[in-house]
Amino acid sequence: MSRLLHESPAGVPTLQAELLLDARARLGEGPVWDAAEGCLWWVDILGESVHRTDPGSGRDRVFTVGQMIGAAALRASGGLVLAVQEGFLAMDASTGDLEMLAPVEKDNPVTRMNDGKVDPTGRFWAGTTAIDHRPGAGTLYRLDPDHGVTPALTQVTISNGLDWSVDGRTMYYIDTPTRRVDRFRFEASTGTISDPQPAVSIRAEAGDPDGMTLDAEGFLWVALWGGWGVERYAPDGRLDRRVEVPVAQASSCAFGGPDLDLLFITTARKDFPPEGFPDQPNAGSLFACRPGVRGRAPFRYAG
Repeated sequence: MSRLLHESPAGVPTLQAELLLDARARLGEGPVWDAAEGCLWWVDILGESVHRTDPGSGRDRVFTVGQMIGAAALRASGGLVLAVQEGFLAMDASTGDLEMLAPVEKDNPVTRMNDGKVDPTGRFWAGTTAIDHRPGAGTLYRLDPDHGVTPALTQVTISNGLDWSVDGRTMYYIDTPTRRVDRFRFEASTGTISDPQPAVSIRAEAGDPDGMTLDAEGFLWVALWGGWGVERYAPDGRLDRRVEVPVAQASSCAFGGPDLDLLFITTARKDFPPEGFPDQPNAGSLFACRPGVRGRAPFRYAG
């Protein structure tokens, strides 16, 4: 499901991802592997929907949420937890029934939820961004198992990808316009973050950092909006390899499959004309490749 093409202009091995599902999502995001169900969950933010994709059969079931949705995560008690424009919802994975867990900025028409992920202790983190991306309007929130909500980071512009180091002591986080991945000291007992430091700087020609995941070796995989792919970085910031997709707007990525050796990549067709662009007929689709390393099983929300 992937092949080595060449070395990129940056001088690293480059693979080509293959089309998995011709979904044509407006803004695909937030893939998460569900080992129990053998499926990939992901969202279409502007399509206001959650997708359940079976990579083996290609079957894709779509659940309508009715408002913009930035992220989905697995719940320990079953089903999903969603970060939507009005806050955090629970979703029944069979029926699609929704239940409000905690409102967040519910009466603020300026912002919406964006990317999110569960930490090693079972807390769900998701951040907001202004719909027009005005600077500093976003906030990164933490949803605790008791459904309490805490603002963890303010004055964010486009709250985006996040994940935790293998030892659980570091949280990596992207605010897209900074063109960086930052690292924070993570205190598991309290769910607090501190001491932000730059971890990875993204080259100007590479695109804008969007969604992100870490593999089992602790390397960071960053989806590059406008960059036609995903790049792997060492914890010290060194570029290691690249996966190309035939779509400019690569939005997020996650490992999955029975052996966690498949890298799933979501893409978008945001701001495309109705007929699309001829050089990107599969924009908004789901892609996959085997990059030669394995990922980690996602954590489940404990609430």
